[in-house]
Amino acid sequence: MWKMKVLIIEDEILAAEKLEQMLHNISPDIEVLAKLGSIKESVGWLIQHTADLIFLDIQLSDGISFSIFNQITVSTPIVFTTAYDQYAVKAFQLNSIAYLLKPIRTSDLAESIQKYKTLKSAFNINFDDLFSQLHSPKQEYKKRLLIHIGDKIRKIDVPDIAYFYIFDKYVFLKTFQGNTFPIDYTLDKLEEILDPAYFFRINRKYTININAIANMYVYSRGRIKLDLQPKVEEPFDLVVSTNRSGDFKRWLNS
Repeated sequence: MWKMKVLIIEDEILAAEKLEQMLHNISPDIEVLAKLGSIKESVGWLIQHTADLIFLDIQLSDGISFSIFNQITVSTPIVFTTAYDQYAVKAFQLNSIAYLLKPIRTSDLAESIQKYKTLKSAFNINFDDLFSQLHSPKQEYKKRLLIHIGDKIRKIDVPDIAYFYIFDKYVFLKTFQGNTFPIDYTLDKLEEILDPAYFFRINRKYTININAIANMYVYSRGRIKLDLQPKVEEPFDLVVSTNRSGDFKRWLNS
C-alpha cells in the first residue's frame, strides 16, 4: 500500500508531536519521516531527502522559515502552519496547497490531506515536475547584505530584514529582531537587488518586507497607511505614495 511520506518542520516539540498524532488519526497511510525544528536543520535534511508533503511552521527557532526557499529549491507541496495570518500572501507565492492557523483543527488538517490526495490522483500530478516548471531560472537576488560597523563587518540575511528607511540622508535597515544598522545602498539600488516578491518601496523613504506588515488602513485619496512590526518611530511616513498605491495592491495580491 502506498504511504504518504510527510516531513514536519515545527520548533515546538509538543506541537510537532501533536501534529504527528493528528495525522496518524486522520490517515494510517501517512508516514512521518522526520520532525525538524530549525531552518538550518531543515535545509540540511532537504538537501539529502525528499517527502511527498511538508507541514511547515512559519516562525522557527532561528528565523522565518521562508528563508529556506532562499537557500535551496523546494519542489515539494507545502501545508503552512502558523499562529499568524499576515504571512498568507507570501505562503501562497510558494508551493502552498493549504494555510492552517493554529490551533489546528482536525477538520482543516483532514481537508488539506484530502486536497493533496485529490490533486495527485484525480489529475495525476507529478508535483516535482510541476513545481520545477514554476521555479524556472530567474534573476538572482541578494540573499544577504554585508554592513560595516567601525572596523567590523557583519552579515545580515535578507529574510531577517523588516524594512529599509532613510533618515537624515542616510539609509538604514531594521531587522525583525529590532536591530538597526546603516548600509551603503540607496533605496533605488535596493529595488534592483532585492526580490520584489518580498520587498516593495512604498514611498521615497521606505522599502518594506511583506512580512513586516502588521496592519493596513484606507487613507486619503485612495492611499494606504501601514503599521509595521517592528514599530516605526515616525509612523506618519508609512503611507504608500499615490503613484505607488496601484502597484502596491497588485504586489499584495500577486
